[in-house]
Amino acid sequence: MTAKISYDDVEVGTELPTQTFGVTRATLVRYAGASGDFNPIHWNEKFAKEVGLPDVIAHGMFTMAEAVRVVTDWIGDPGAVVEYGVRFTKPVVVPNDDQGATIEVSGKVAAKLDDNTVRVDLVAMSAGQKVLGMSRAVVRLA
Repeated sequence: MTAKISYDDVEVGTELPTQTFGVTRATLVRYAGASGDFNPIHWNEKFAKEVGLPDVIAHGMFTMAEAVRVVTDWIGDPGAVVEYGVRFTKPVVVPNDDQGATIEVSGKVAAKLDDNTVRVDLVAMSAGQKVLGMSRAVVRLA
């Protein structure tokens, strides 16, 4: 695969399509099985509250993966991501109901770099709070 977006067609300030991702307790159980991360703060409400959390929280790596989907969907090639990093700022609290939580992610081209690469800055929000800080991806465009 190769990126579907051309470096020449992108300017600093180009906004990526915002996406919203749903997270339920079932989502967390499936992620725990796939990742091998069965920490009870991600599925046991009683335990999560005993350790000072407001409720069960989503895995940080799950939140990070959902956020970068905005970039990979935009460029059309996950292999075009050269670098990606975040800081975890707030947890995504996932209530035990049919609605769960949502993570809303927006992105913007923050810099055009060398070798057809751009830096995309992401903003990930849940329940009105920024859940990832310094969320940045460097991607190689066509």
